[in-house]
Amino acid sequence: MPIPILMYHNIAQAPKGVKLRGLYVSPQRFRRQMALLQRFGYQGLSMTAALPYLRGDVQGKVVAITFDDGYRDNLENALPVLQDIGFTATCYVVSAAVGGDNRWDAEQLGVHKPLMSAAELRQWQEAGMEVGAHSRHHPRLPELQESALRDEIRGSREDLESLLGAPVTQFCYPYGAAGRREQDVVRQAGFLAAVSVRRARVRPGKENLFDLPRVMVGGHHGPHVFPLQIWTKHEDRH
Repeated sequence: MPIPILMYHNIAQAPKGVKLRGLYVSPQRFRRQMALLQRFGYQGLSMTAALPYLRGDVQGKVVAITFDDGYRDNLENALPVLQDIGFTATCYVVSAAVGGDNRWDAEQLGVHKPLMSAAELRQWQEAGMEVGAHSRHHPRLPELQESALRDEIRGSREDLESLLGAPVTQFCYPYGAAGRREQDVVRQAGFLAAVSVRRARVRPGKENLFDLPRVMVGGHHGPHVFPLQIWTKHEDRH
């Protein structure tokens, strides 16, 4: 059974006039999506908890839940839902921007979105959720020289482990941009897996763990799309 790795960004109402409204899923819609998964017997898992299923070592009705960038609204609006339903999730954090905002795309999107502080990341972690790395500064990794590439990848892990006092073993490529070189550096930096933005559900035991596809859950989709993404080949065709 293919396993969806769900990709979210903001769990909040999209501000008026903001560009790329698909990066926002309202708290109400997020709750309905998680409740639907629970109703049909699925367990929502962080990436580390999902790895045995993704590798094909064990079987079960699971989805992996991921959030990119580390926005404060993940803590405020997603965490209560996850706790109520008993799911876990992974939030990929830009380590040099902790407590700041989305400076890498604020101008493009037309909005500055607050990121979780160190204390808020610890709160996320203490609630049973996972923190993954999303580079130090959110660059396009294939454009970097070797030394800068290693600093962005390994440095993000070191930053977050120092901040949180816990292992950080999951990575997410900024903009989903990565080739074999970037995948190799992530592996060498000690990460266990890495996610892209390639659209598909995971075929257990048949995927490169350092190029895992995901299912983007967007606020621009009609409510009927989410079930199609989970239960049909809607995403696998792309």
